[in-house]
Amino acid sequence: MGMGRIAVAVVAAAALTACSSVVEGDPKGERPDPTKVAGLEISNGPSGPKQGVPDADLQVENGDGGEMDRLAINALADVQDFWKIEFPKAFISKSFEPVKRFISYDSNGKGVEVCKLNTTGIANAFYCALDDSITWDRGELLPMLKDSFGPMAVVTVLAHEMGHAVQYKLGQASNIGPNTPSIVKEQQADCYTGVFMRWVAENKARHFELSTGEGLNQVLQTMFFIRDSAGTSFEKQGAHGSAFDRVSAFQFGFTRGAVRCAEMNEAEINKRITERPFSLSDKDEGQGRGNADVKDERYLKALEESLKDAYKSSGASFPAFDKSGIKSCPDAQATSPATYCPAVNQLQLDLPSLVKIGTPPKKGSKGGIGDFAAFAVVASRFSLSIQHATGFKLDDDAAGQRTACLTGAWAGLTNRPDAAAGLRLSPGDLDEAVAELLADNSLIAADVNGKAVPSGFARVEAFGDGFFRGLSFCVKKYSV
Repeated sequence: MGMGRIAVAVVAAAALTACSSVVEGDPKGERPDPTKVAGLEISNGPSGPKQGVPDADLQVENGDGGEMDRLAINALADVQDFWKIEFPKAFISKSFEPVKRFISYDSNGKGVEVCKLNTTGIANAFYCALDDSITWDRGELLPMLKDSFGPMAVVTVLAHEMGHAVQYKLGQASNIGPNTPSIVKEQQADCYTGVFMRWVAENKARHFELSTGEGLNQVLQTMFFIRDSAGTSFEKQGAHGSAFDRVSAFQFGFTRGAVRCAEMNEAEINKRITERPFSLSDKDEGQGRGNADVKDERYLKALEESLKDAYKSSGASFPAFDKSGIKSCPDAQATSPATYCPAVNQLQLDLPSLVKIGTPPKKGSKGGIGDFAAFAVVASRFSLSIQHATGFKLDDDAAGQRTACLTGAWAGLTNRPDAAAGLRLSPGDLDEAVAELLADNSLIAADVNGKAVPSGFARVEAFGDGFFRGLSFCVKKYSV
């Protein structure tokens, strides 16, 4: 499963409904502390099962008593303990009734009948409202998650399934009814997962602990992995959301709590969600549907014009583009594959390195991320020139956050139907941004010297702020 077939296409201005109308609160005049995640100190300690804690004693059907089942049981026990506490706090006068059945199976072995489904060959985990059960595949799914992203990936997936139990038990109090679209249910479950993970990060869970640095990044990488493929429509039955949508929903829960999750409904999803199918104009003749040739002069010119259009109200003198490679700069360190030199107001590009980032990975081989990741890196360095011209420091604690936010704002502007430039988002582009922002050496959320915001969670949050709320919000929220 790749990181997405994603692109930016040079077309006449046409796009999705603008997402900037969805606002999560207002700036309070205080910039978020870059050393914290949603108010919690950034830590890089252990993440996963706590040592020396006895296993939970939940009753499991068809289990084998092995490592994966023990991991699942302890995760579900902690999630249930959390919701027993949270329900009466978040939803006054309501109590949480424990899930009635827990069922384990091996997708490589004999199947079991659950929720009118035979599990043979199905690597999945799911909640069934018919009998109030949570079922998981111990043979393939859980080991793959653990091996790829660590044990907290298993906890994340099972917390999501418990999120479905939460919404069904709340019913109308969680805006859930018989005709609720699947995208609403899935976004809510991601949001409820974020609420629980905040509790774990606060070291309140019995069996698990989660660092807010590397640990939380792995959780977000799990959300990225279980995204819908690029080109999926959020209106499709069974749609869960793009990586950008799923991570956003998780962050709403982590930062704002269970009540925010219950507020999600079809109207809100229609305004906020970014997942959409490919259109005829999303096909590029050079590299195929969903990804442009980063070194093509047409796209680089369109990118430059798009950035100038996005920041035209700043009054700044736009930087010159030097595509011959990265050179030394007297007042900033070089950053590859794009760097901004304030002394000469110049944006320097290393095209071979940009192409490497802009080339999506093929099945069975390593690659970069995709074209939008490469273009967003360039956009981040361009935004530094605007910050420099308008009096902001380029190497203070706020610079990385502000850069990510301004890059997100540019992305949001390319998503508007009235965008003057010919560059626009294609399905999956924002997922590429998430992939770059979660990388250790993210440049989208870095200052002029390449020092990145230490938390992947905070990087994605700042980018999302810009995408949904715009340039002026970035300046207000991420000023010193």
